[in-house]
Amino acid sequence: MSESEFPLPDVGEGLTEAEIVQWKVAPGDTVELNQVLVEIETAKSLVELPSPFEGTIGKILVDEGTTVDVGTPIVTVQGADAAPEPVREAEEVAADTQTTIEDDESGEGSVLVGYGTGAGAPSRRRKKRKPVAAPRPPASVPAAAAGPIIAKPPIRKLAKDLGVDLSTVEGTGLAGEITRDDVVRHAGQASVFRNIETPEWSEDREERVPVKGVRKQIAQAMVSSKFQAPHVSVFVDVDATRTMEFVKRLKASTDFAGVKVSPLLIMARAMIWAVRRNPSVNATWTDEEIIIHHYVNLGIAAATPRGLLVPNVKEAQSMTLLELATALEQLTLTARDGKTQPSDMQNGTITLTNIGVFGMDTGTPILNPGEVGIVAMGTIKQKPWVVDGEVRPRFVTTIGGSFDHRVVDGDVVSRFIADVASIIEEPALLLD
Repeated sequence: MSESEFPLPDVGEGLTEAEIVQWKVAPGDTVELNQVLVEIETAKSLVELPSPFEGTIGKILVDEGTTVDVGTPIVTVQGADAAPEPVREAEEVAADTQTTIEDDESGEGSVLVGYGTGAGAPSRRRKKRKPVAAPRPPASVPAAAAGPIIAKPPIRKLAKDLGVDLSTVEGTGLAGEITRDDVVRHAGQASVFRNIETPEWSEDREERVPVKGVRKQIAQAMVSSKFQAPHVSVFVDVDATRTMEFVKRLKASTDFAGVKVSPLLIMARAMIWAVRRNPSVNATWTDEEIIIHHYVNLGIAAATPRGLLVPNVKEAQSMTLLELATALEQLTLTARDGKTQPSDMQNGTITLTNIGVFGMDTGTPILNPGEVGIVAMGTIKQKPWVVDGEVRPRFVTTIGGSFDHRVVDGDVVSRFIADVASIIEEPALLLD
């Protein structure tokens, strides 16, 4: 029986090594084309590698927790007709290894599309691929129709991930069901103030955590950005009452049914509008020239279990409000699930970070390396605000940002933030 070795591929951006996190198969298992073999962690993200051929697992050549170079054989497969394709260029692999999750009523969906054609396929026509089903929700999570709580399986999974007890959440759906917004809002309100049991001190006096993978990449990027780009930061308080009213109307619109709508969406659109008026904030510095981008790949800073990731929405300036809402939701869910691909984090032009979800009013964010601007949106809460000479309760937020002073001066920075603030104060300006 023939036996083929499967080498660790370059999954994007020219990465040279990866850590074996978890094997999804064992010796003797029968695998199908595109079945997930192993979960690896690169310096950018967590990636599932699908099998490029069918056969039976022979030997696991690399143990979990081991970091190996690209091209190193990691597993053998018996009965494969031919060896897998050679390691391909980063862009091609990254394009083919995109994760697609489509939640249906059962909470199942396709998980990962393989990056290689079937072995021994001489023609350009590809073999019909069998999707690998996502694992069913754990038995501890009740089905959507069970009990008095009305929530679909994806919403239950989100609640579990965020530590939200669904019995304490009031559903705002048309049939009284709990929506994604209900869970996220409840998590945001509870995250700062909820009672958290204090654990006992560990018997070990010290804990040593290896600096590797995503955490190592974050550290290197932040140090490089902070000490190479001279940061300048500005802040402004904004009356966001009309934005909150606009968000409420969008949620009630049938056009946005099933799509997450939040103030972050309006903030993202405001930044795109402000970039058009102040293009120099949407740029890249090099020692020879300043490259001003006349398109917006909008980065969204996402806190994930594996660290801070900044995937970006490509060509955001060309999207409708509905398209942007859908793209932001998919980007956030993919990042939270640890499935962000390296290609999703390439070529960003400007970044938005929502520190308000943690209950914070403001902060001084560090620039995403290679970019000139990053905007921080603080929490939105009711405060006393002077309107027409009278003190009234209004929804207020703080907008801040950091910018590369080599590229933009204080007047440009101030105009840009003022433009963003003007949209948050009056979203109707977007109709212009």
